[in-house]
Amino acid sequence: MLDEICQLARDAGAAIMTIYTGDTPIDVGQKADDSPVTAADIAAHRTIIAGLQALTPDIPVLSEEDPPGWEVRRHWQRYWLVDPLDGTKEFIKRNGEFTVNIALIEAGKPTLGVVYAPVLDVLYAAADGKAWKEEQGTRQPIHVADARPPLVVVSRSHGDDPELQEYLHSLGEHQTVAIGSSLKFCLVAEGKAQLYPRFGPTNSWDTAAGHAVALAAGAHVHDWQGRELDYTPRERFLNPGFRVSLY
Repeated sequence: MLDEICQLARDAGAAIMTIYTGDTPIDVGQKADDSPVTAADIAAHRTIIAGLQALTPDIPVLSEEDPPGWEVRRHWQRYWLVDPLDGTKEFIKRNGEFTVNIALIEAGKPTLGVVYAPVLDVLYAAADGKAWKEEQGTRQPIHVADARPPLVVVSRSHGDDPELQEYLHSLGEHQTVAIGSSLKFCLVAEGKAQLYPRFGPTNSWDTAAGHAVALAAGAHVHDWQGRELDYTPRERFLNPGFRVSLY
C-alpha cells in the first residue's frame, strides 16, 4: 500500500504545482482559526480524499481541510491523518518549502508516513520501521546521525519565538537552520540535523507524517515531559510542544 500512498502524494503535489507555477497571484482566504487557505490546499485535499477512499474505503480520513466532527471520530482506532499542503505560508511566499503529508494512525501511533515536497521533487516515506528518501528516481534508506556541534532545525515562521530562543541559548555550542513545513522532521530523520525543538502551536496533521518518518529513521518525538506525541482521537487538534532528537 505504501507505493500507492507515495503516488497519491505525488498526484496531490502535481495539483499544487499547477497553481504554484501559474502566472496569476495566489488568492489567499482565511479559515476560522485565521490560518491561510488557498485553492492549492483544496485541490490537494480533493485529490487525496478521492485516492484514499478508492484505496482503503474502510479507513476513515481526517484532513485539515475538512475535519469530521468529534462525535464522528472519537472512537477511531485506525485512520488516515492528512495535511494536503503543509506550509501554506511558504507556498504563498513561493519559497518551495511546503509538503504534502499523509500518515496512517493505528492505536494512536503513526505507523506509515509520506512527506512529499513538490518543488524539490523529494519524497520521504516510512513503514514497517524503515524510512527512506526518494530523489531523482533513486530511493535510499535514511537514518539519524550524530554530529558535534549539533545542527538544530527551527521553524522558518516561528524562529523568533522567545521560548525557543531561551532554549537555544541553553544548548551550548550548536548551529541552526530554518526551514518550513514537516521538512524539519525529515532533516533529523536523514541525519542532516540532530534536533528539532518546537514550542509554538502545531496541529496533529502538521506532525503525523513527519513523526512517522523520524521514528522509523531512529529519532524520538517526545513532548517536553518525555511522552511520545500521541494521535489518539481528541476533541481539539493542537499538539503540545515537542522535540525531535536522537536521544
